[in-house]
Amino acid sequence: MTDTETLKVYAQKAKDYAELTTQNEIDDELAAFMKALPPQGDVLDLGCGPGQAAGHMARAGYGVTAMDPVPEMVAMADMNEGVTAQVGTFDDIKGYNTYDGIWANFCLLHAPRADVPRHLTAIAHALRPGGIFHIGVKLGTGEKRDPIGRLYTYFTEPELEGLLNEVGLTITDRTFGSGIGLDGAMADWICLRAHG
Repeated sequence: MTDTETLKVYAQKAKDYAELTTQNEIDDELAAFMKALPPQGDVLDLGCGPGQAAGHMARAGYGVTAMDPVPEMVAMADMNEGVTAQVGTFDDIKGYNTYDGIWANFCLLHAPRADVPRHLTAIAHALRPGGIFHIGVKLGTGEKRDPIGRLYTYFTEPELEGLLNEVGLTITDRTFGSGIGLDGAMADWICLRAHG
């Protein structure tokens, strides 16, 4: 993600976002993702934000690399014991057969639609054989900015499923829900879990 306005919003509202997303308990999506990983596997938390998910995974014994394009978020994520946090964008996903799992929870929805296939290809390459991928996005169509200025790309279920299939990922689970985001608006979402 390189949209400067979106990055600026997250930098300015990093503490607010951390408070909004703080969970002392592991939510169902993260618990299912972790259960599908091999013990002590290597995980990339992509778009890690303040690092709550990364922290939960590190405490459970996984080797966690956390990546976010916002330095303020990376600083918070890096405070979690066992987490290696670094500044990076979706374009910094490199390598082959590097991770047993990649957690991309509500981050790729900030990438322009035209860039999403390229990012998913990099993710598929970075996964080890049988590796687990989690993606969460908001449901809908088109691209637009939310009331606080963040760029969003919305997806339909068939569209997202097709994108994952095109890069060789096989969907195993899907969950739907809705929630209030940083902008205070209610939105419908989908999470898919897939393997390479």
